[in-house]
Amino acid sequence: MTNPIRSEIDFDADGRHAGYLRLPHSVHRSAYGWLPIPVGSVRNGAGPVVLLMAGNHGDEYEGQVLVSQLLREIEPQWVRGQLIFLPMANFPAAEAGQRTSPLDGGNLNRSFPGNPQGTPTEVIADYIENTLLARAQYLVDLHSGGSSLLYHGANMLAIEPEDEAQNERLRALLSAFGLPRAFLHPANRVHSSTAARRQGALSIVTELGGGGIVQPALLREARQGLLHLLGAIGVLTGPLVPERAPGETHFFRVSGAAHYVYAYERGVYEPLVALGDQVQAGQAAARIHFPDTPLREPVTVAFASAGEVVCQRAFAAVQRGDCLFHLAEPDNG
Repeated sequence: MTNPIRSEIDFDADGRHAGYLRLPHSVHRSAYGWLPIPVGSVRNGAGPVVLLMAGNHGDEYEGQVLVSQLLREIEPQWVRGQLIFLPMANFPAAEAGQRTSPLDGGNLNRSFPGNPQGTPTEVIADYIENTLLARAQYLVDLHSGGSSLLYHGANMLAIEPEDEAQNERLRALLSAFGLPRAFLHPANRVHSSTAARRQGALSIVTELGGGGIVQPALLREARQGLLHLLGAIGVLTGPLVPERAPGETHFFRVSGAAHYVYAYERGVYEPLVALGDQVQAGQAAARIHFPDTPLREPVTVAFASAGEVVCQRAFAAVQRGDCLFHLAEPDNG
């Protein structure tokens, strides 16, 4: 099945190019219309190909700013290979400022490998995996906490390596990016990082702050790290490449359900710990209050395991099933 998306730019052409991926979209107001997914390319001969992606979730903004900025600033003569820029990957979600698409409710980072004959989000996922990632050796997917979550500073995520050689290569790349924390986690087939692995590419995902805002310090840190990484890969030379990474990377592991705390009641949650705290199994994590039943005592939820608090919910109002906290534990492997 052929994907219906058509690119306005030629990915095989040298130089800097920008335009749109046209996804046909026939609706009442526009019978023969298309969705304009912004895309860019800076190419200069043979070399590594890196896909720089943001707007996978539409309410995560640091990456959208950074990818657009670098497309404007990077000159073709500084590139050895190709950089592909996708600043608003799930364009309908990014245009609306929502995590998921208002057209189909689609969460792009839960939609891989996609479907070329499916909903708009599924079609975008298929194009990214089978057209863009099929060309690339590296994916950098820039996320943040979005509207509902707050991460502790600047973080990176990568799926657990398959062998020792991949482990060494992946840790070297994460260290070249140089953000403070790198979380290794099991593969999930519907994520962009696993889509990259299926296409033979290595993937780094960031989580930069959150709360639906852009934090200038995190944006500067991510920019320095990303440019240093591109220099380490060998795809970028010239004056934009910094002499050093932002700092030393410490490695953590996210083991699964025990590292997450969820609400089991609808109410208002009061956090009892802060981002960066070290906690123990059984320690109280939050109280959920019930202002609509003021004589009812709050319910306390606890951590199931020890670890560092790396993410917490931004909204005070919660419903059963909402994630309140996310932990990680040191990984020295």
